[in-house]
Amino acid sequence: MRGISLIISLAAIGLIVFLTCTFTVKQWEQVLVLEFGEAKRIENQWGGDADAGLKFKKPWEKIVVLDRRNLEIDLSPVELLTSDQEPMLVDAFVRYRIVDGVVYYETLRNDLGAQQKLQSVMDSTLRDVLGRVATTDIISGRRAELMAEIQDVTNAVAQDQEEGFGVEIIDVRIKRADLPPANAQRVFERMKTERNQRAAQIRAEGEREAIEIRATADKTVTVTLATAQEQSERIKGDGDAQRNRTYAEAYNLDPEFFAFYRSMEAYKKGLSKGTTYVLSPDSDFLGYLDNQRGRR
Repeated sequence: MRGISLIISLAAIGLIVFLTCTFTVKQWEQVLVLEFGEAKRIENQWGGDADAGLKFKKPWEKIVVLDRRNLEIDLSPVELLTSDQEPMLVDAFVRYRIVDGVVYYETLRNDLGAQQKLQSVMDSTLRDVLGRVATTDIISGRRAELMAEIQDVTNAVAQDQEEGFGVEIIDVRIKRADLPPANAQRVFERMKTERNQRAAQIRAEGEREAIEIRATADKTVTVTLATAQEQSERIKGDGDAQRNRTYAEAYNLDPEFFAFYRSMEAYKKGLSKGTTYVLSPDSDFLGYLDNQRGRR
């Protein structure tokens, strides 16, 4: 019986020693090992090779479990004053990860400390960055650019070699940027007035350009018509001259045939259907109808 009791005691002592000297690191954890309050090493540290699993430590060493995943802090809304002196309520959140467990533990201790410290830093950064731009830039115009700048500034503070927190800011997002209810209507009315003024200016510029375009078009039309009329008259004159020259040549060749041809042309135009003529019996107009030899 005494031997069995001894074996059981030794087994219990061994189990206690095993539990005291071992710990398990999960894949999404990084573990800081402390010896008398001083950081000795980090197991499964971010940035290195994944090394989760069963680990060993000295019985007097303590462990602090830190997260290896991306963490998120939903910041409290910050009220600030923009460059156009308009108060604005900005609601944002920040995502970060622990990249130096020792510095993180020494400066922030835990998630609560990280939330309080990052809230303070973000409050200051938001007021500094957004306080230099106009309300319209925050609402829509340059939001992506401003968030990137806020992330860079916050990262510079969080990773400072002397006063850093051992974290890396991986994302900053502005969820909402609203005017306080008391100022919203007034600012919207002012923005509406500015847009109306801009629209009126654009319409006036468009009307001026339209007048200039119409004037240019009218001038072009006038010049084109005048040029065409000039060319038409010149061509017509050339045609008349050529016609007269042809008639003259024909008359010189056979005056009698020319007279006959001109009479036939006159009959074709003048003796149309329903036309009545009252002529003297000895009129030369119908001479070729009465006498096939020509005029009387």
